[in-house]
Amino acid sequence: MRSSNTFGIQFVIRLPKQQKTDQATVFARISVNGSRREISLKKKVDPQNWDNARGKARGTKDEIRKLNEHIERIRTLIADGYHQLVQQKKIVTVDAVKSLFLGDDQDEITLIKLGEYHNAEMKNKLADGTMKNYYTTQRYIATFLKKKYNAADIRLSELNYKFILDFENYLKNHQPKDHQKPLNNNGIMKHMERLCKMVNLAITLDWLIKDPFAKYKLHFDKVERFFLTKDELATIEKKNFTIERLRLVKDLFLFSCYTGLAYIDTMKLTAGNIVKGIDGENWLITNRQKTDTSVRIPLLPQAERLIGRYKDHPKAVNYGTLFPVISNQKMNAYLKEIADLCNIDKAITFHIARHTFATTVTLSNGVPIESVSKMLGHTTIRTTQVYAKVVEHKLSEDMQNLKKRMANQ
Repeated sequence: MRSSNTFGIQFVIRLPKQQKTDQATVFARISVNGSRREISLKKKVDPQNWDNARGKARGTKDEIRKLNEHIERIRTLIADGYHQLVQQKKIVTVDAVKSLFLGDDQDEITLIKLGEYHNAEMKNKLADGTMKNYYTTQRYIATFLKKKYNAADIRLSELNYKFILDFENYLKNHQPKDHQKPLNNNGIMKHMERLCKMVNLAITLDWLIKDPFAKYKLHFDKVERFFLTKDELATIEKKNFTIERLRLVKDLFLFSCYTGLAYIDTMKLTAGNIVKGIDGENWLITNRQKTDTSVRIPLLPQAERLIGRYKDHPKAVNYGTLFPVISNQKMNAYLKEIADLCNIDKAITFHIARHTFATTVTLSNGVPIESVSKMLGHTTIRTTQVYAKVVEHKLSEDMQNLKKRMANQ
């Protein structure tokens, strides 16, 4: 991190390229951290009356004296602008100093302002969980600006490929001060992806001309999709819990295993979401909060029994929902307890139920991938194909085990 900036102002003259006059134009040359920009003072001077070393005109004539006074005023104004940027803890660049002097930076959008605009526009379009992730990314951006530039903000015009790489490197080396773990590659890529989406918004709004992400490639690591096997699912189903909170979480988890609904979509279900389908049976019809995609799921008997179990539950009745509401954090904490009590050596979270529905409950039992994709609410079948590959891997594993058993007979 640069703790101080190098700054300088020098006044120079330039003769016109086409020699129609013997008068030279005076320029202010601004230097910040090795970068230079020049601003025309729109004042003329005879080159013979110019002192290059001192950066001012020579002589005692009234016009010479007025020119030198003007030069000193410009020097003061530029220097004041530089110190203003430093005091406001903004990123100090030669373009920022020049723009501040010329007065053309007042309406320029900054990165922090872009984030605020994005949040205001997307708050009612994106799921709460998605917005929470954007807030986290924006906090990382703010701490990065403070650490790297000792500044509170940066103008969009100053974003470039190096800024993108520096931010990625910051995330890679960031060491959380609380109980959280350092970010893994995919976590870093999600932050980069959100920054990229905000930058794309700025480009769409014509706030940014050049895309700093043009040559940047997101690189996600392939992650194995964990799910419960048929035996593991049966183990949880058969396990009886005397503690009410564990019974509730077990039932909610199983409901997701048999419907494929995510946590937030399960929690907001009401009686109005159950309708008679084309086959005369009960279906769940709802919208995925994450993507606002409509999903229509024929209810399996296991799921219907779980709904019936909580029909008159006081907490469900109070909320007007099919099930008592519980936070996702508590849900996942109690699921770890359940996994331990069932001797299942997997890091079970509520989302594992969705994976289990896709693999063990549907695809492994011959449900076509197109149908599974629609029930999961995927916007593209490519997303569902990830589960198909998992199932193929499982089939391969089963066949290898079969070969071994047959070879030993």
